[in-house]
Amino acid sequence: MCRHLVYLGPPVPLAALLVEPPYGLQHQSWAPRDMRGGGTINADGFGAGWFTSAGPVRYRRAVPMWTDRNFAALARVTVTGSLLAAVRSATPGLTVTDDACAPFSGDGWFFSHNGFVAGWPDTVAKLAERLPVTDLMTMDAPTDAAFVWTLVRNRLRAGYGPAEALRATVAEVSAAAPGSRLNLLLTEGDKAYATTYGHALAVHHSPGRVVVASEPFDDDPGWVQVPDRRLVVAHPATYTVEEL
Repeated sequence: MCRHLVYLGPPVPLAALLVEPPYGLQHQSWAPRDMRGGGTINADGFGAGWFTSAGPVRYRRAVPMWTDRNFAALARVTVTGSLLAAVRSATPGLTVTDDACAPFSGDGWFFSHNGFVAGWPDTVAKLAERLPVTDLMTMDAPTDAAFVWTLVRNRLRAGYGPAEALRATVAEVSAAAPGSRLNLLLTEGDKAYATTYGHALAVHHSPGRVVVASEPFDDDPGWVQVPDRRLVVAHPATYTVEEL
């Protein structure tokens, strides 16, 4: 299991979202409050992806967030209005490398998967058969999360809307691998799309600002818990929650 977050709103330092909140992702990397039986810490790496006027930027490391002093310094001075970040708890047996850490990226998107694919990889071998061989050969890492991103990205390239791509991917993977946890997070910088499937998600919205996160990063009463098996579409102006 992992923890992830997306922020859309006025530009703020990365540290204000990841490091400084009392229960931010840096805190969650060693003391998450809600893992739902999916591990105890998130120390197998982390990543952050944000959008700038020059294009998307990504920083990933296969170390605990709290150990990376370079990122702490970077986070204090880097300002953005659109961010997707995650801390990783690797599924036992899967690789622990920079490339295995979310966010995964491509075609202007950032993506994260909080959860696991049950019975990986045997349960989804048939799903891989319909993907272009080059997509499989260029996956960031041989992990379930990278594979789920490959499925989502394939649908986006085929013309699916982002919400439809997530919905169809969750339906396909959950049917092939019952018992999977498929909390997905996707953004292109203007809107964010998220699913709940087997794990927690919360939304905090205020005028011109929205945060979608695995768990609240502070005790503000404005956080709203999202029920299971839902699709969230979020924008700084508003957000919606639909049946998945």
